[in-house]
Amino acid sequence: MSAHLLANYQELLMPVRQFLRCDTPSAWLAVAKEPEYLALLLTDHLHCELKAAQSAGLLLRRYAVDDVAAEQILQWLAPYEQKVYRGHLEPSIDLKSLNKNQAVPRLRLNQGEAWQHQLVDRMVLLMKEELHHFQQVWDIMEARKIPLQPITASRYAGQLLRRIRGSERGGLVDKLIIGAIIEARSCERFAALVPFLDDELAKFYVSLLRSEARHFEDYLALAEQVEGDSIRDRVDYFLDLEQNLIETPDSELRFHSGPVQ
Repeated sequence: MSAHLLANYQELLMPVRQFLRCDTPSAWLAVAKEPEYLALLLTDHLHCELKAAQSAGLLLRRYAVDDVAAEQILQWLAPYEQKVYRGHLEPSIDLKSLNKNQAVPRLRLNQGEAWQHQLVDRMVLLMKEELHHFQQVWDIMEARKIPLQPITASRYAGQLLRRIRGSERGGLVDKLIIGAIIEARSCERFAALVPFLDDELAKFYVSLLRSEARHFEDYLALAEQVEGDSIRDRVDYFLDLEQNLIETPDSELRFHSGPVQ
């Protein structure tokens, strides 16, 4: 990889690294960089892209849109979910046959708070990008003849989500903060892996950094808009939790796991 590309992604990463409490541990990289784990990481990455789109869709369905729009969101996700969860049971849709914007619902709110309008705009864009990244990872796996295998989720997101407040608005703020942290960590981890990947994958992961780096800032801006005040205390709370999850040992290697025991 050229020195120019390396310098470019380091510049993109600066806000992410300033936000997170820690970098990816070298002990995680020592395992993840080994060629025998590439198929596992790509499979987990594929699942992560879908989960990111699903999470954004769930925010829209719960906090912003009506039942008709909610159904449109579910229909948008359906081909991707079928491919991952039911592709081995029934013929799955060829995602290449879908026009890039064919399934994207045209969601517009006629009323609602300002943050709800922003939520719709930001989350629809995020879903488009995450599902596009899903397609890219899928294409890479197909080209490398990596079969899609069932994979268990890491403890990472689940442990963060367990700490969400029960109140409606407080819970939404926490979900948005967690979304920001997951996006930031994904971005940081893409970059951490780049020096150990072949040229094709390295260029692909560098290409993801621009959108992923912006996603975490979009989530934080939305969280602050919903809160109507500073969210610093809640951000600090979840960043401390995230650092612990990233730095303490895990039993299985995953894209967002801690070092493997």
